[in-house]
Amino acid sequence: MAPERRPATTATRWLDPVEAKAWRNFIDSTNALQHVLEEDVVPFGLTMGDYEVLVRLSERPERRQRMCDLAGELRLSPSGLTRRLDGLVRSGLVSREPSNDDRRVMLAVLTDAGYELLVEAAPHHVEGVRKHFIDRMTPAEVQALAAAFEKIRLGLLEHQEQQQ
Repeated sequence: MAPERRPATTATRWLDPVEAKAWRNFIDSTNALQHVLEEDVVPFGLTMGDYEVLVRLSERPERRQRMCDLAGELRLSPSGLTRRLDGLVRSGLVSREPSNDDRRVMLAVLTDAGYELLVEAAPHHVEGVRKHFIDRMTPAEVQALAAAFEKIRLGLLEHQEQQQ
């Protein structure tokens, strides 16, 4: 069977030099920023992916969340989340528990040890965010960036909802 062809579209709207520079700087900066921030949590035995799991669980009531919801927030498949949690579970930082409300549902739960490690690692992470991100901009630039990414985030959520 032949693959489906995309419908013909109007002419490509190429990026102008300023737009291209903005896009390339975003891509290059994002990759470099992720790398340098990862270095801040490695001494705590964490990856940025691990750190994000701990943060998200710490923000939930009773530090627990349905695994399917956590996977969605992290943009991971259920098996991807399972792999991400395996090391955290082995380390005693997160546990998997059945829901008291629905036995078919599994919860990811931040343990006391996981919370304590997060409390220890967070100041180092936040200092890195300040040093490599926030402090490189004026308050007006931070505000503009926050507004711009809010628009992007909402647009992506809308796109995601339309795809479902």
